[in-house]
Amino acid sequence: MAEESIYTLAVHAGDDRSEHHGAFSIPVYNSSVFAFPDADEAALIHNELKPGYFYSRYGNPTTEALERSIAQLENGEACLALASGMAAVSAVIMTLVDSGDHIVAPSSMYSTATNFLLHLAEKFKIEITFIDAVDAENYRSAVRSNTKIFWVETPSNPLLQITDIKAITSIAKEHGIRTIVDNTFATPYNQQPISQGADAVVHSATKYLGGHSDLTAGVLVGSNDIIEKTRNNAGKFYGGNIAPQVSWLLMRGIKTLALRMERHNQNAFALANMLSDHSKVVSVFYPGLESHETHMTAKRQMKGFGGMIGFDVGSVDAGKAVVNNVKLCTLATSLGGVETVIQHSATMTHGGIPRDQRLAAGISDGLLRLSVGIEDINDLIRDLQQALEKL
Repeated sequence: MAEESIYTLAVHAGDDRSEHHGAFSIPVYNSSVFAFPDADEAALIHNELKPGYFYSRYGNPTTEALERSIAQLENGEACLALASGMAAVSAVIMTLVDSGDHIVAPSSMYSTATNFLLHLAEKFKIEITFIDAVDAENYRSAVRSNTKIFWVETPSNPLLQITDIKAITSIAKEHGIRTIVDNTFATPYNQQPISQGADAVVHSATKYLGGHSDLTAGVLVGSNDIIEKTRNNAGKFYGGNIAPQVSWLLMRGIKTLALRMERHNQNAFALANMLSDHSKVVSVFYPGLESHETHMTAKRQMKGFGGMIGFDVGSVDAGKAVVNNVKLCTLATSLGGVETVIQHSATMTHGGIPRDQRLAAGISDGLLRLSVGIEDINDLIRDLQQALEKL
C-alpha cells in the first residue's frame, strides 16, 4: 500500500474507533483517576507491566489518541504531549543531559528557549555553546567530549534562518550526539526532521498544530527510547501534563492542518514577494525567496516555506507605525493561527534585551514578525500596503 498523503494522515492519524465505540470524534475522558477490577490488575497496570490507565498525569485515553496522531504525522515511533511548547523543550533537555554536560544551540532562535538554556548554565552547570546554525560545520567545531545535544530550530524565530538538518544529524551521529529539532514553524506538512535523521522533534502545539489560538500545548516526538525516558522522567516529576480537553481541541485542529498550511504557504509567499518590492521595506526574511541566504537548503529539505515572514522597515518608530496602522492584521505576540498576526520584535519579544545584544542577534530596530493567516490574500496585501504608505 502506498504511503498516505499528509492530507489523509491529518484527518485519520491516530484513529482507532474500536477503542471508542465507533466515535468519529475521540471522547474527552474527563477523569483524573481510573478504577481497577481487582488487586492483581491494579498491580500490573500501576507498575506498567500491562497497558492501562490509573491516573491522568501518567496517561489518559484522549491524550494517548493525540500522541498516536502526532507520532504518525512526524514519522516518529512515539509522542509525549505536554502542557506547552516550553514544557516539551524543558522535558526533553532535562531528561537527556546531566550537570556538566554540553549543548550546542543556535544563537538566533526562540528567545525563551535561549533563556532556558542560559538558566540551565547558571543553575545546573550545563555548558552551552551558541553558534551560527546556518553553517552546519559550526556544530562540528563546537563538539566537546561532553556534548550530548545538538539543538536545531529551523526555520528560526524570528529571522527564518534555515539549518541543514541532514548535515547536522550526520555530524551528530559521528559523535554519538542526539539531535533535537524544533519544528514549530515548519510543521510536519512542510518538513519532517525525523525522516532526515533527527532523533526527536518538539513543537509548540499552541501554534500551527492547534491552529486556532484557543489552546496551549507542546509535543515531543521521537524514538521509543527518548519518549519513554522523558515520560518517566520529566513527565512524572515536573507536572507539565496536558489536560484531556486540550488534547481533544488539538486533535480537532490537526484534522485541518494540511489545508491550513497549504493556504499559509501560499499567502506568505505572495506577501513576501510584495514586501520585497515595496519601497518602504528595507529587507525581507522568507526562505521561499531566492534572495534568502538559505533558500537552496530550504528548497531541498522543505515541501513548503511556511507562513512566517520577517521584514525590516528601518527603525523603531517605523516598526511601531506599521503595527499601529494595520486594520486586518492583529497586533499580538503569538503565531500559527488562522488569523494574521504582526509584532514589532525589538519592543515586544526582544524588548528586555540590551540593544547591542539584540542587534548582534540580528534583531534590528525595525524588524517586524508576520504570522500570515488564511484570509484572502488581496485583503492582506491591501492592509499591509496602506500601513506602509503611512511611513
